[in-house]
Amino acid sequence: MNISDAQRENRVRFHGGFFGQLVSGVLWLVSACLADTVGVKSAIITLVFGGFFIFPATESLVRLSGRKKLSEDNTLWSLGMQVAFVLPFSMLLLVPVTQYRTNLFYPALMILLGAHYIPFVFLYGMRLFAFLAAILIAGGVCIAMCGAGRFSTGAWGTGLVLVLFAFLGRMYAQGPRSQKT
Repeated sequence: MNISDAQRENRVRFHGGFFGQLVSGVLWLVSACLADTVGVKSAIITLVFGGFFIFPATESLVRLSGRKKLSEDNTLWSLGMQVAFVLPFSMLLLVPVTQYRTNLFYPALMILLGAHYIPFVFLYGMRLFAFLAAILIAGGVCIAMCGAGRFSTGAWGTGLVLVLFAFLGRMYAQGPRSQKT
């Protein structure tokens, strides 16, 4: 299987990243809500531990949507698995950052998440992920440097951006360009 066929198969199977971004976006919005209503610690715990269930939830939704596994000759599956482990391992950086200043938790995680999305450009063959990565990284830097007034600002922004990009990715994956064989 050539690279463009493998990318197309990823786009179609995963609906352009729809379920992954949607699950992740909802999790960020729940965390933001908890930050504003319950407290910072609950918000952080929810996002960190909930993050470990994003891929299983995404895979379940993909299968419920009727999509089969990727074909055996699609070698991009192994790249996807490698990319999936980058974020949890890099999140260890959040411990000293958050100990230094709690309000840097969301902006720092936004930057890590944005960097995590860069390989998705190749994995799906969608430049849309470059824009998502740029928005998250720039947003994280701006919030960290400008000092947002509320702890939850980055979480609200990230959640909304992820949900928006879920629908944009799905529209792209359903377009005629993705369906070519």
